[in-house]
Amino acid sequence: KRLKNFDISENLNIKFTIHIMRREEIIEALLNWNFWGNFEEKIIERRRYLEKLSLISSGKEISVVKGIRRSGKSMISYYYLFSKFGDSKKALIVNLEDPGFPAIMNLEDLKNILKVYMEEINPEYPKMVILDEVQKVSEWERFARFLVESKKVKVIVTGSSSKLMSEEYATLLTGRHLDMEVFPLSFEEFLYFKGLKLNERIEIYKNRAKILNFLREYLKFGGFPEVVKNELKERKAELLRNYINDIIVKDVVKRFRVKKIEKLEMLIKFLASNISSIFSMKKAADHFDISVDSVERFKKYLEIARLFFFIDHFQYSVKKQIKSRKKVYIADVGFHNVFGFKFSENMGKIIENVVANELIRRSSFNQLIEIYYFRDYQGREVDFVV
Repeated sequence: KRLKNFDISENLNIKFTIHIMRREEIIEALLNWNFWGNFEEKIIERRRYLEKLSLISSGKEISVVKGIRRSGKSMISYYYLFSKFGDSKKALIVNLEDPGFPAIMNLEDLKNILKVYMEEINPEYPKMVILDEVQKVSEWERFARFLVESKKVKVIVTGSSSKLMSEEYATLLTGRHLDMEVFPLSFEEFLYFKGLKLNERIEIYKNRAKILNFLREYLKFGGFPEVVKNELKERKAELLRNYINDIIVKDVVKRFRVKKIEKLEMLIKFLASNISSIFSMKKAADHFDISVDSVERFKKYLEIARLFFFIDHFQYSVKKQIKSRKKVYIADVGFHNVFGFKFSENMGKIIENVVANELIRRSSFNQLIEIYYFRDYQGREVDFVV
């Protein structure tokens, strides 16, 4: 089908290699990630997301768990499945990043995985299926819709790629989905991951010194779960650098076929260095010697990849809001500390960014919340208008 419009000359020899997974390979890959298999990783509960996932998965729609890379989408989905089914073989996790699965997959591969599961593990259709990193498979939406509509299976799909996070999947699923966006840990979740459960206000006073010490760590290295769980500072910084490089390369450069890579990286470093500041696309274009259109395009890519958030100036006119200069915040302050240029510690900007992230996180749970900043004609500023 892909070659039907391809002109092949008589002298051109093209060799195709198609990897068809053997039954044993499929079973081994499934055992790696299912609770009825060999999966034993300790998962820490993230209560608010579990409540939201329970709500959106209660109907007939496909549940889409999206968000920035490494924010914990998979573990939240796995925990939710385990809370419903334990190690029962009635639920199925297909982690499409498992090295046992081929790099390029399609609809037939998913059908084959389901067939092997039903022949070897459970003769009935599963009650719930998680398709993890689903953007790696072409036509995955047809498979998901088949399970939900024909077999009444609860389906959760997760994805880090900007392809799943953009409007495209909404078109693919045409109204048959409900979304949940996952962010790096809030400070409350951070404390919970550190073993500090503050159920009563008196416990905050009792643990004041410990909380302040943890806050310093949070303001420096942020809230990505694996970064938080790692105790070595050098390893934390290394993980953060790897994360931001993956986002730039996989979710922006490759996804949007960016050619001016050096200009893009310069803009990212500029934004990461100037968090909690008003951003002028015109000034950035002049500074980096690129067009305003290029800056606007790069800004949109970075928003889709959820690396940066841009907040509007509060105006009573929507038209003026759209045209106003934006205020920029980074998805996790750890990125600011390992990627941005800092000639001095600006704790005020870092704390403001943490508050912005918390407000954005809360707005994802409550669609009625809108967030702005305000500056009057004399330049006096209010950080947030909610």
